[in-house]
Amino acid sequence: MNLRRLTLLIVLVLSFALSNVSVQAQPPPPPPLPPLPPFELATGHSMAQVIIPRLIPVLVRDVSFTLGDVTLVNRVTSTLLIALVDATAPYHPTNVNTAMLHAAYHSLRGVIPHREDVWIGYLTDFGLDPSVDGMDTTTAAGIGTAAGKAAVAARLHDGMNQTGHYADNTGYQPVNTAYELVDASRWQPLLRRTGIGQYTEQTFVTPQMANTAPMSDFNPRDFRHPAPTASNPENWDEYKAQADHVLEVSANLTDEQKMTAEFFDNKIISLGYSFIGAAVQNQLGPADFARVDFLSMLAAVDSTIVTWQEKWRYDAVRPVTAIQHVYGDELVTAWGGPGMGTMEIPASQWRSYIPESDHPEYPSASTCGCYAHGQALRRYFGSDELNWTMPYPAGSSRIEPGITPAEDIELHFATWTDFEEACGQSRVYAGVHFQAAVDASAAMCSAFGDLMYEYFVTLMDGTAPERGPLQALEPDPMRFDRGG
Repeated sequence: MNLRRLTLLIVLVLSFALSNVSVQAQPPPPPPLPPLPPFELATGHSMAQVIIPRLIPVLVRDVSFTLGDVTLVNRVTSTLLIALVDATAPYHPTNVNTAMLHAAYHSLRGVIPHREDVWIGYLTDFGLDPSVDGMDTTTAAGIGTAAGKAAVAARLHDGMNQTGHYADNTGYQPVNTAYELVDASRWQPLLRRTGIGQYTEQTFVTPQMANTAPMSDFNPRDFRHPAPTASNPENWDEYKAQADHVLEVSANLTDEQKMTAEFFDNKIISLGYSFIGAAVQNQLGPADFARVDFLSMLAAVDSTIVTWQEKWRYDAVRPVTAIQHVYGDELVTAWGGPGMGTMEIPASQWRSYIPESDHPEYPSASTCGCYAHGQALRRYFGSDELNWTMPYPAGSSRIEPGITPAEDIELHFATWTDFEEACGQSRVYAGVHFQAAVDASAAMCSAFGDLMYEYFVTLMDGTAPERGPLQALEPDPMRFDRGG
């Protein structure tokens, strides 16, 4: 089967799954493809035709309906990819689909067990027997079963508190509440409207990610970002200046900047589509597709551990809180909301173009993940060239549907460097980060792509040392003291 058609199928599946989520980015699918033949175990592409199409709707429905909870979405996908890479290890270049489908079944039922009905279909729909639970590694079913179960066991106690349903076990408590700003340097949870007259207060999503063991061989405590001094109102001129910069960007948003913000807000879309673009250009087969997806995904996961470590450590204020603290009810010039354009509004009513995520501001997780992702793939393919374009028809915005963009536009990324830089700046366009948070991640996070690539090479050539199940890191002793 033509690889380009199969990888385009993944794009179609992603777009279709997300099109039912009204608050999520909905980039347009490519032109319709001719009907694809049914999946065949001997010749098909199990990731493109079976695994991804059935996984994405579950992620949207059960894990994060906006796909914005990156720590949890990545938890599921990274466990799956670990299993798939192990399942493909004994095969070259013969059919690996039986092993991959058994690996997918056992890994996903280990992280989302209540969707057993979905995962079991990976096997029963293609004549495979899920009751064959043995791990005879002389058979494809046994190899896949062993890989799937091992992937779950390897990370069961790695610090994410999977056995405790991913609840916080660090004791994190916000200084501020949605109703009272006690410390204008610290993160303030926001109120989210959930229905008519119904609201909920944000909570820091999975702060224990800061204590999670990385996949590649490094100690997250060796990586430290400089303190976000401009986020301390005692440094008033800097505090006000970075708030003013966000307002200036907000007031001058272009259609291209808005669509860039929307595109990079969804990591399944931006990181996933960019990888697919590279996979198409480099004609990756099913096994290599899984392996390289594993490389880029685990680079992003490892980068997120360090980002969460520093978010937990600094607990820094988001732009929306700082702007309201500086200006109160004074009028400011900014984007006025969907379809409102630039206008004068009370600062207390200012809103970011993209809704703020459920965690502190500094440093930028999106920026860090993009730089790690880009560097890992740059190393693997041996080139900075990407040459990939994402089209947006007129009116395709999810924030301003029917209005933005006013005309058809394309986001073009000639290189991975262009992709990374656009990703970082998208968070300033979105209004959810100060420039300093982007710059801090941009300066550090390519390192996690390098670390993961170097570990990946040892996995592929068989020189990686054996490792037991990963264990949680000791709590970070370096909580930032603003009084010091």
